[in-house]
Amino acid sequence: MPLRATIAPKNMTDASLLAELISHSAARHPEAIALSYGKQSLSYGALQQSIDDLVGGLVDLGLQRGERIAIYLEKRFETVIASFAATAAGCVFVPLNPLLKADQVAYIMRDCNVRAMVTSNERLSLLAPALAACHDLRHVIVTTSGPLPAAEGPLAYLRWDELLLAGRRSGHRVIDTDMAAILYTSGSTGKPKGVVLSHRNMVAGAKSVASYLENSADDTLLAALPLSFDAGFSQLTTAFHAGARVVLLNYLLPRDVLKALAREKVTGLTAVPPLYIQLSELDWPAEISEHLRYFANTGGRMPRETLASLRSRLPKSKPFLMYGLTEAFRSTYLPPDEVDRRPDSIGKAIPNAEILVLRDDGSPCAAHEPGELVHRGALVGMGYWNDQQKTAERYKPLPANTPGRDAGLVLPEIAVFSGDTVRSDEEGFLYFIGRRDEMMKTSGYRVSPTEVEEILYATKLVGECVAFGVDHPTLGHAIQVIATPASGSTLDTAALLAECRRRMPAYMVPAAVTVRPGPLPRNPNGKIDRKLLAGEFLARQSDASAANKAKDPR
Repeated sequence: MPLRATIAPKNMTDASLLAELISHSAARHPEAIALSYGKQSLSYGALQQSIDDLVGGLVDLGLQRGERIAIYLEKRFETVIASFAATAAGCVFVPLNPLLKADQVAYIMRDCNVRAMVTSNERLSLLAPALAACHDLRHVIVTTSGPLPAAEGPLAYLRWDELLLAGRRSGHRVIDTDMAAILYTSGSTGKPKGVVLSHRNMVAGAKSVASYLENSADDTLLAALPLSFDAGFSQLTTAFHAGARVVLLNYLLPRDVLKALAREKVTGLTAVPPLYIQLSELDWPAEISEHLRYFANTGGRMPRETLASLRSRLPKSKPFLMYGLTEAFRSTYLPPDEVDRRPDSIGKAIPNAEILVLRDDGSPCAAHEPGELVHRGALVGMGYWNDQQKTAERYKPLPANTPGRDAGLVLPEIAVFSGDTVRSDEEGFLYFIGRRDEMMKTSGYRVSPTEVEEILYATKLVGECVAFGVDHPTLGHAIQVIATPASGSTLDTAALLAECRRRMPAYMVPAAVTVRPGPLPRNPNGKIDRKLLAGEFLARQSDASAANKAKDPR
């Protein structure tokens, strides 16, 4: 088995492989704290040792280069160790959102042929019925105590602690253009799709973001977002690149976030607008403003009133307004000194990336002319796992007339065509206009209407259904459903929503279900006309609002 090349660290810019973000910081300052979780902390030296031990155990299992390792855990030390050890062993980690249900977890594991899985005993008990359908799965590594299930066929159950005792071994040799992770994100149609990211993508992203956020070893970052999000995992990579500390937080209430900010003296917070909206309505401990150096948003536009409220509470903290795509990690940011001048802007390209605004023919748009946001550079991902059609729709060669593409370059350059419509002003600052597809964004999550519909159909309580997003002041989008009763029955909306809560993560559960007789209207292609139904719903909503105002002009 080829061994990984080992290079002595020189400075924090040396890392080219994902796990080197930790090993280089551990070599410089092994005693510095890398992670805090509850009342426990882990130094960079101890974190590196645990990663090395787990690499030995993974290699001992016979895992091959590029095989996928799923991680289905809440934020905890083992989640971080498993993620980085997987890549150090030459494998690929697949972080699974802990809010996902068993069937959704099983779908992802089948889709990318997961060979090994890291989870807890508590989560395993919920997953067990679905694992039988994961035909490529061979090893389930359990992090917590308790009895393990008996081996079934080729599937073996192992304890985390025992795997760490396997002995040190070098992982498979990989280079920076090899796969490091597959992050699953909802598509505009069908099931979630896996965005494949290379070591280069993730390391370049860490260096870029850390540079404009000015992260240093003195920082403490709060990991409030799920680590299955690109922006959530970025809290780890940017911190480890700088040698900073990360506080892992699994919060139940927004107030838990404020308590952690104060208790841990956090200097950097990144969150989604719905959480910031909730936080802006709370009383903040005064001491947070003394040490919180910056706050940054991701996952949608920050409402102006929310931004103003946060800035009034945090007069010493710098606001960073950001825009990003899982397919290209992070694309733009608005420098804090521009926020007063253009609070609606998503800024300009991050370091080591170029953002273009292109017409349909690939030519650049003029100032204020709407066009598609296109991202080029080292952060462009490797496409969608095992999905040639969707990859071709989003990852495309840049046209020959694109800026930066001289006529003499004969090899194509692949860029991410976002599907988002933006415009730029005369100074090059970008402004988001809208999404070209029908994706819903709720509570910071991208949700596919088709995925919601498939789960509704699986309940067998509906005949036909359609899901769509409606603008909501705090959620971003509220998910609305129009459905017909199943043949020969009536539709109990309360029972349907209860079934949704059982089968879906909370952010995916519809806000309301409207029942109407079938069949639902079709478009010329014979498909249910979601656009027409959404338009009719909004028109009824507008008429009802106008009628209420007429009754009570106050």
